[in-house]
Amino acid sequence: MGWILNIGSLNKRIELQAQTKTSDEMGGFVTIWTSMLPAGTTIAAAIWPISASEMIQAGQTVMTITHRIRIRYRSVLKNSWKIKFGNRYFAIVSILNPNEAGKYLDILCKEAA
Repeated sequence: MGWILNIGSLNKRIELQAQTKTSDEMGGFVTIWTSMLPAGTTIAAAIWPISASEMIQAGQTVMTITHRIRIRYRSVLKNSWKIKFGNRYFAIVSILNPNEAGKYLDILCKEAA
């Protein structure tokens, strides 16, 4: 059985970000999120919502939404990174390489709203 990737479904543009440490100019460091792509570059993706749940945390209602994001295969992607889509951010929970084919990745993510 082969893999199926409908290129037309990759109709969203995302950015991959990783935490980096930068000097706070006072002898310490600050952790910031930095794009792992060349400046101004995004990659094509398909985004599907999977589920949503609501819970009360510290007296406030917190909504957690999970998504599946599909991109063309990239060997450098790490679970510690996050995905930026417009002004939304997705924490990577798991990265799947269907059939170990190296054609595309399904990324299971969590978005807090």
